[in-house]
Amino acid sequence: MQTLNTTLLIIGGGPGGYVTAIRAGQLGISTLLVEGQSLGGTCLNIGCIPSKALIHVAEQFHQTQHHNQHSALGISVSAPTLDITKSVEWKDGIVDRLTTGVAALLKKNKVQVINGWAKVIDGKTVEVGDTRIQCEHLVLATGSKSVNLPSLPIGGPIISSTEALAPKSVPKRLTVVGGGYIGLELGIAYRKLGAEVSVVEAQDRILPAYDAELTQPVHDALKQLGVKLYLKHSVLGFDGTLQVRDPNGDTLNLETDQVLVAVGRKPNTQGWNLEALNLDMNGSAIKIDSRCQTSMRNVYAIGDLSGEPMLAHRAMAQGEMVAELISGKTREFNPTAIAAVCFTDPELVVVGRTPDEAKAAGLDCIVSNFPFAANGRAMTLESKTGFVRVVARRDNHVIVGWQAVGVGVSELSTAFAQSLEMGARLEDIGGTIHAHPTLGEAVQEAALRALGHALHL
Repeated sequence: MQTLNTTLLIIGGGPGGYVTAIRAGQLGISTLLVEGQSLGGTCLNIGCIPSKALIHVAEQFHQTQHHNQHSALGISVSAPTLDITKSVEWKDGIVDRLTTGVAALLKKNKVQVINGWAKVIDGKTVEVGDTRIQCEHLVLATGSKSVNLPSLPIGGPIISSTEALAPKSVPKRLTVVGGGYIGLELGIAYRKLGAEVSVVEAQDRILPAYDAELTQPVHDALKQLGVKLYLKHSVLGFDGTLQVRDPNGDTLNLETDQVLVAVGRKPNTQGWNLEALNLDMNGSAIKIDSRCQTSMRNVYAIGDLSGEPMLAHRAMAQGEMVAELISGKTREFNPTAIAAVCFTDPELVVVGRTPDEAKAAGLDCIVSNFPFAANGRAMTLESKTGFVRVVARRDNHVIVGWQAVGVGVSELSTAFAQSLEMGARLEDIGGTIHAHPTLGEAVQEAALRALGHALHL
């Protein structure tokens, strides 16, 4: 068995792992990264990136169909057709460019990449096949995987998000189990691609992690698209039809061609001998401190493996910090807020505290909304639904939260996160000249409205 020695060993080449490696390489730390599948992890290969590509295809197809029927814009086209094989090829091309880019960045920064499955021996030793690696610092970045339902084992007509992102054809009928962001993003895309879509959700509303006011425009859009919602319904099993229990306890049989199981994700703790380290856990995730250190010295855990929020951008920020800590810098992971974005239609963004969370924390807050119906840019984009909402302390006007729902609001997340990190007050946002005509004007107007003098309402 050959033995390699390195200062830093990273298990997992997703956004957390590869960013740790790049930053460590920049800092001159001898770094080795082990990845069992493709660089880029879930996010680049079977998550964030391919899902946005498929959502774009669906939106373009949907818009073209719209122009075929009744376009207010004066555009008319003949009925469009869809070659899903070509769509998937285009999506795969994007994924390929990005993963190749990650490999090039790692090489440029002198990171050694070993393709294979890691097996942890102890906090300083990992085996990959017949190679033994000795390290001083170990970063665990193995990510997360889809939660499976015992009553719906994946296979045949029952698929996970992975299969949904590489369709061979669009099913006539798709039933999505789970009304969270993954289920809805894909459910809406499939509806726009022509499938009849139903969503089964155990809670009493879609996107149950967010408040009802914020999710209402998405709920309305689903109805308009003709997506059937089965709220407060639980899944029993599948035998050619999907059996669900309704709120009265009766059993319904839903006719469907495919069932997409999207009931969440869980830390990937199995299959690489994590047990050998006997680390303290936090539920199903590895317990970490404010420097991403585990209960074992010089062993770090980052990203989804360390629990919620399971977001690629959190993993990247943690990874960059851990590399700097190993290089001897003093750092701590305490962001004021981490943006969460749902790429549904309309899109939804949550940064910082919602009104309910502010109240629960005992903060006396001003809450103010500005509707996109009063925003000129939104009108020119044919998208008048939704709003921007600001939550600020009543005593000193420091902003503690931003939320938005509407077309393209994912891009406002940058401004939201920045204002919270910088400790902005309502007056700071209200006094910043926002370009006209942009959706961002609704951000300024929400702040002005909270101060009692919105201009365009």
